[in-house]
Amino acid sequence: MHNTDQGFMARALELARKGLYSTHPNPRVGCVIVAGGRIIGEGWHARAGEPHAEVHALRQAGDRARGATAYVTLEPCSHHGRTPPCADALIAAGLKRVVAAMRDPNPQVAGNGLARLQQAGIEVHCGVLEAEARSLNAGFVKRMEQGLPLVRVKLAMSLDGRTAMASGESQWITGPAARAAVQRLRARSSVVLSGADTVLADGALLTVRPDELGLGAELTALAAARPPLRVLVDGRLRVPLDVPFFQAGPALVATCAAAAARERFLEEGHELLAVPGSNGHVHLGKLLAELAARGANEVLVEAGPRLAGAFARQGLVDEYQLFVAPKLLGSSARPLLDLPLARMAEALELKIVDLRAVGDDWRIVAVPKGRD
Repeated sequence: MHNTDQGFMARALELARKGLYSTHPNPRVGCVIVAGGRIIGEGWHARAGEPHAEVHALRQAGDRARGATAYVTLEPCSHHGRTPPCADALIAAGLKRVVAAMRDPNPQVAGNGLARLQQAGIEVHCGVLEAEARSLNAGFVKRMEQGLPLVRVKLAMSLDGRTAMASGESQWITGPAARAAVQRLRARSSVVLSGADTVLADGALLTVRPDELGLGAELTALAAARPPLRVLVDGRLRVPLDVPFFQAGPALVATCAAAAARERFLEEGHELLAVPGSNGHVHLGKLLAELAARGANEVLVEAGPRLAGAFARQGLVDEYQLFVAPKLLGSSARPLLDLPLARMAEALELKIVDLRAVGDDWRIVAVPKGRD
C-alpha cells in the first residue's frame, strides 16, 4: 500500500456518502482516479439504473486514465446488471492500478471483479479504509451476507425515559433540529416501519419532508425521488383505510389476518402482505427476511413501546438512535420500551458509539454489545 492511498480513499468515501439517500437497493460507492499524485477524475453512484461511480470518474478523466490509479470504495462489479461491468470499463481505460476499500459481499461479484482486473495485468490492492467502507454500506453488507436488512430503531424520549404522556400526547418531545435529523434517517432508509398503535394514536404518516432535510438542492432532489417504502405492521388489520397514513401514498401492510381484504387494499393503491404469526402478532423475523428479499438494505423502526420492544426482545435491532429532550414527563408517562425484565442479568447491554448535541436535544447512537 502506498502512503497516499488512505488520503485518496478518504476522498472516494466522501463522494460515496453523497449517495446516502438515493442508491437503494444498490450500495453507496465513490471513485477517484489519480495520475501523478493528482485527482484527474472522480464520481459517485447516485441511484440504481444509472452509471456507477467508476464510469463517472472515467468519463471525467478521459484519456488521462491510461496508466493511472483508481480508488474505489467497493470492489468493481464483474456482472451485467442494469449497467455493464465496471471491471471491464477500468480494463478498457488502461488503468495501471486499482485500490478497493473492500470486497463486494454480493455473491455475483465476491472477488470476481478484483480477479478480472488482475487477470488483465492490473495491480490490485484491497482493504484500504475497509471498516469505514463497511460502515457506510452496513445494510447492504448484512443483506448480502445474512439475507436480512439492518434494523435501526428511532426513539424520542425525555430525560426520565418517557415517550408520551399517559393520555398518549407526544408532540413534540424533541425540537426542530432533532426532527430534521429524523427526516434524514427516514430518507436514507429503504423502509420506514411502524405499528397500528402509532398510526392510530399519533396519525403518523412516516413520509419524508424534503424541506426539512437540510441537504442542499441536489441531494434533496435525489432523496425526494426515492422515498422509502412505508410499512405498517398490523396483525389484525385494525387500521382503517381512511386514516392519514394511507392517504399519504402507497404503503405495504404486513398482517397475519385473512387475505380476504387484499383486493380492498389494492384498490386503494396499497399492498397487503400475509406474514406468518401467532395470536395476531406478525412474525417480525420473517417480515424482515421478506423485506430483504425485496431489496431493503436499511429498515427504520418508528414505533410505540410495544412494537419497538418486540424488536428489542427478539434480538432484531442492530442500532438504536435515541433522541433525548431536556424534559421530565413524570412517572405516569409512557415508558420507552415494553421490555418486562425481572432480573439485572436479563438487561440488554448496549455500547454507545456516538453522543452529540442536536439543537437543544441530545442524540445517542447505541448498538447491542457484540454487534459493534
